[in-house]
Amino acid sequence: MTRQRTHLTICARTVEAAAGPSCGKRVGMFHRPQSTEEALALLGLEGATILAGGTDIFPALVDRPPPKRLVDISRLKELRGIGHDGQSIRIGAATTWSEIARADLPPCCDMLRQAAREIGAVQIQNRGTIGGNLCNASPAADGAPPLLALDARVELLSPRGLRSLPLQDFLIGNRRTARAPDELMTALVFSAESGASRSMFLKLGARAHLVISIVMVAAMLAVGPDGTIEKVPHSDRIGVRCRATIAWPRAAPRGTSRQCCDCRPRIGHGFLDTVSDR
Repeated sequence: MTRQRTHLTICARTVEAAAGPSCGKRVGMFHRPQSTEEALALLGLEGATILAGGTDIFPALVDRPPPKRLVDISRLKELRGIGHDGQSIRIGAATTWSEIARADLPPCCDMLRQAAREIGAVQIQNRGTIGGNLCNASPAADGAPPLLALDARVELLSPRGLRSLPLQDFLIGNRRTARAPDELMTALVFSAESGASRSMFLKLGARAHLVISIVMVAAMLAVGPDGTIEKVPHSDRIGVRCRATIAWPRAAPRGTSRQCCDCRPRIGHGFLDTVSDR
């Protein structure tokens, strides 16, 4: 315990030294826990803010002082990596987008890997995490549509234990989530039964690359060897933007030919939520 306290004190002093005496602003404490138990204890302190890759939180500060306490979870091994047990796929919340883009995942995850390659430059992909992208809950979060289409669930850990809820219930609005202040997102979990399905992610921005999304869409289909649609996994939705969902048309039942079926979603009033960019 003494060693951990010394480590945290050194980290805090490093932040103060980097700010310099002429900063003129209050400098927060920087903590780097060595376990999820220590991270949860720190989250119970006043003013604690989780830091993963830092690609969202630091640019958002602009010229404002940092939070009172930054809790850096980027080195917690139990929050990183991708697991596949045949029934489900589990992605640690601190897994970076570069790791996801390079991962050996089934075709149903192609849309997630495509989104990973669209998130900023390589430097951002090397630092940014899937959990941070969702917890920030930006309307332009590229990671949300593929995970909504995969019907992913969020795992949240707190001193009260572990709970799981659908991603669509976790994202409750513009930069608002269902995460309690003392909760830590540990992983995203979704079924591997759709492993043979084909999927795709598309985004629209002001230019082709290195751009914040205006609108994104992710969709998945199970297509048989003869070119027919065998099923539409999670057919009640495809992922659109951060919160909105739309219904698949009924013109795509099992056995319908891919060539003659209009698989374009019908977007009408009441299907999409109004989401502000601010």
